[in-house]
Amino acid sequence: MRLLGERIPRLPERCAALAVTAQGDGTWLVGRDDAPVGDAWLWLDARAAPSVSRLKSGPLERARFESTGTGLNTCQMGAQMAHMDNTAPERLDHAEAALHCKDWLYLKLTGIRATDPSEASFTFGNFRTRAYDDTVIEALGLVHRRHLLPEIVDGTRTTHPLSATAAGDTGLRAGTPVSLGHVDMVMTALGAGVHTGTPGAACSTVGSTGVHMRAVRDRDVVLNDAGTGYVIALPAPGMVTQVQTNMAATLNIDWALAMAGDLLAEMGVEASHADLVARIEGWLARSRPGEILYHPYISEAGERGPFVDADARAGFIGLSQGHRFPELIRAVVEGLGLAARDCYAAMGVMPAELRLTGGAARSRALRGVLAAATGSSVRVSAREEAGAAGAAMMAAVAIGAYPDMDACIAEWVTPLLGAPERPDSKLRDTYASLFPAYGAARAALAPVWADLAQHRAAMAAIERTAT
Repeated sequence: MRLLGERIPRLPERCAALAVTAQGDGTWLVGRDDAPVGDAWLWLDARAAPSVSRLKSGPLERARFESTGTGLNTCQMGAQMAHMDNTAPERLDHAEAALHCKDWLYLKLTGIRATDPSEASFTFGNFRTRAYDDTVIEALGLVHRRHLLPEIVDGTRTTHPLSATAAGDTGLRAGTPVSLGHVDMVMTALGAGVHTGTPGAACSTVGSTGVHMRAVRDRDVVLNDAGTGYVIALPAPGMVTQVQTNMAATLNIDWALAMAGDLLAEMGVEASHADLVARIEGWLARSRPGEILYHPYISEAGERGPFVDADARAGFIGLSQGHRFPELIRAVVEGLGLAARDCYAAMGVMPAELRLTGGAARSRALRGVLAAATGSSVRVSAREEAGAAGAAMMAAVAIGAYPDMDACIAEWVTPLLGAPERPDSKLRDTYASLFPAYGAARAALAPVWADLAQHRAAMAAIERTAT
């Protein structure tokens, strides 16, 4: 923040408000004097997998899902706290509050322990009331830990002043209003155009993770039978996003490029990540679409959308000796497109228009794959930091700069949407034909993933015994 102040003249006096958002899920425990109780658990932490399996077979699991609209997975604070309570209860015993990442930042800025309606309702509450729900907390086995759940604050209505300590640390003025934003994926979608009133529009953020969402009224939410996905409150009355998320999106591309980089390095050839990224469009141009299937489950935490399986792993299907690295890269990119289609299929029909944000949105070739895989026209917002914009929009409404969020969207979002890019019809037909095999292979591999997970656990146990 101080570095920003050095670049922007008179920032302290020009700053009307400060807004906070951050990565979702995970667990930040704080105790006496707001000190951390151990290290935070991030959303990628998979330690809670055994507890997720146990809780999902519980008698209240469907009721929990009907209230939160959210499938239970290892990322979430509820699952992580349940696992801590079962394996290391002393951590929770020493805690006074359980926060998410943005809540921790808000605490450091204002001295207030609070959370927002989005993470509160999809973790421990009801997306219709935006409040905590007794049945959900009971389903997680955390009734005796309810005192750790902080106050829920609506950042479009309530702000808290920047503390003197934080003002000294940031270089801003003490008392500057601070707005607690919603979780980052919703802030990014808001800034990128998920909720502009256009029928059939949806928004995908394709960065390290893949987040696919559509805005609907809370009364119109239709929950799937599989109990997966998220329903996350938007900072607009009665509006929520239905969300399916891929645990890893461009992380799959990073992995493939790292393999190439490691091989080149062993041969004495240095190639940076940026050098390899610059070659992706060329590799896609000289490879044939739909030759190889790739499931993009590269995260060690498995997958959470449109299915939840901590054992899920990435893999290629259909390799032959004629395939080379360009075909592998194309398969990885196509895997991201088919994963997006898989997620939207779990929420109903494909979107008529897809607003894109995240690193992948900068690549015309990747946009083309996503458009063809979903059969949707894509539009990219000129807004460079959509998540920051979404949070700032909440602060702008909170301080009265706009009468409501719709008025803010009309000025901050809609004018920045680019022209629609229509899907290539031949490529669209190729992916439509390929998608059933993608889904069938995914379903068939589930028992194989489970067997491999058992094998890894057995090998790890042997190694522990040996040491």
